[in-house]
Amino acid sequence: MDKLFLIIPAYNEQDTIGMVIDQWYPVVEKTGPDSRLVIINDGSRDNTYEIMRKYAETRPQFIPLTKPNGGHGPTVLFGYRYAIENEADYIFQTDSDGQTDPAEFGDFWKRRERYDAVLGSRVTRGDGKDRKFVENTVCFLLQIIFGIRVPDANAPFRLMKTELVRKYIGIIPEDFNIPNIIFTAFFVYRKEKVRFLEISFKPRQGGTNSIDFRKICKIGLKAVGDFRTMKKEVDKL
Repeated sequence: MDKLFLIIPAYNEQDTIGMVIDQWYPVVEKTGPDSRLVIINDGSRDNTYEIMRKYAETRPQFIPLTKPNGGHGPTVLFGYRYAIENEADYIFQTDSDGQTDPAEFGDFWKRRERYDAVLGSRVTRGDGKDRKFVENTVCFLLQIIFGIRVPDANAPFRLMKTELVRKYIGIIPEDFNIPNIIFTAFFVYRKEKVRFLEISFKPRQGGTNSIDFRKICKIGLKAVGDFRTMKKEVDKL
């Protein structure tokens, strides 16, 4: 039976983390007894981790982890490496803010054998026009630098074969801010078997948004140089 590790980073989500666990834990149970829900507390300043530990007492397939604050991207990479080290067959990543719908996971899971990665595409977004503008800009940059077209580079709803993540993660710095974007770029650029599926995307249900628009713009400017560097690295593989 396939072993899925469902990876979720969390930061200051004490108001919603219980809801997120309740929503996603049944997904892990249905995929098999060796699958795990792995939520990584990224140095929250509230009671997020304490709540996670309490929930784990009655949910044997839930693994609560904690680490010093490093940001969303490095925490995602931390989770991916944890899944690789624990020999997961598949990695699924989503976020802890309640914007994605667990009911849509099934459509991704049933396509796991036909594709190396099944990635979400947010046609309608509940997180505002600013975020949509940033996403469009990122996709434009990927087109210019990598010569690829993608409908959504950074959706936090992605199912990937672990062997595919392992193939590329070694060339991504541990403190990289936007790993899902660069994974998407690598997959499409290297012509891996990728399928984009439309997903819904609700407004944030609570918690703290750790990246405001100013930070997004700063990360975006840095991304131009990062994308060029990463393209040189992936061309060496």
